[in-house]
Amino acid sequence: MLRAFIAIEIPLEIKKAIAAQTASLQKETGHAVRWVTLDNIHLTLKFLGEISPSSVELLSQSLQLECSQYAPFEIAVSSLGCFPSPRRPRVIWIGLHAPAELTQLQHKIETTVARLGYDMQDKPFSPHLTIGRVREQISADESLHLRAALESKIIDDLGSFSVRAIHLFKSDLQSSGSVYTSLYSGDLGSYYAEI
Repeated sequence: MLRAFIAIEIPLEIKKAIAAQTASLQKETGHAVRWVTLDNIHLTLKFLGEISPSSVELLSQSLQLECSQYAPFEIAVSSLGCFPSPRRPRVIWIGLHAPAELTQLQHKIETTVARLGYDMQDKPFSPHLTIGRVREQISADESLHLRAALESKIIDDLGSFSVRAIHLFKSDLQSSGSVYTSLYSGDLGSYYAEI
């Protein structure tokens, strides 16, 4: 079985900008947060969980069909936030400003893979880049320090990028952390290119 998800890759220059603007925050928060490595920052559209290797081909075909219906679009990257709230941060994220096409595409992917037997997401889609996860066991002092650090940090405009493909990734858990490998890439706009 493969642990898999569907996502948008983030260009290296955007990842480097995120790293530069969050470096001081990462130092301040110490070991209270597990920071996502640069290589693993991506925009998740659908987490599939465990899939059989034999289902990769069908998923790839379905993904290409959906991708072909959408022209490439731009996403702007800026701001810092956390889920579920600044008072109780569990996930630290970078905000995205995207056109309606992103939400439409994500919804189409969601319903398409649901027809293939995968669970539907019960929460509304909220585009963001996860950059850190707060550890379960942190002291009250660490929690207060983390909250203060998050509230004082302002993230400026980090640039924008063009979304031209959607990827099916597998995730391998290794001692150094998760390693993501693209199993398939579906290009956006192939329908438009044929007209």
